[in-house]
Amino acid sequence: MPRLVGINHVALEVESVDDALEFYGRIFDVELRGRSPRMAFIDMGDQFIALAEGRTQPPDRQRHFGLVVDDKEATRAALEAAGVEIQPGRGLDFLDPWGNLIQVVDYRDIQFTKTHEVLRGMGLQDLPKSERALAELREKGLASPPD
Repeated sequence: MPRLVGINHVALEVESVDDALEFYGRIFDVELRGRSPRMAFIDMGDQFIALAEGRTQPPDRQRHFGLVVDDKEATRAALEAAGVEIQPGRGLDFLDPWGNLIQVVDYRDIQFTKTHEVLRGMGLQDLPKSERALAELREKGLASPPD
């Protein structure tokens, strides 16, 4: 059977691509990978988010996706500065203006990892993993043992 390897992209439905680019640009350093009249593609190194114009569903309350960031607390500050309500709970979750539920996680604290080449290309070559994340990766044989 084929094995799941990763996620290439996630597509978010929004009312207006221009408004979505403005909204996400207030929170994150947004770099476009490509653009068409009804879609925009936000680059995330070797992955991307697609913004698709034309919301067809009601706001999400349980369905969500996690965005990995280099600095969770800087993201919290950017959300607060943009006037975005952070959802109650112990995580860093928010709804965008179109009802997409986004969960923000810090790269340092999760199993997800990028190659050294991708991190270097993104200017993040010195972004370390926490010991907890490294232990989880080692347990699966996905990281070298400690020195």
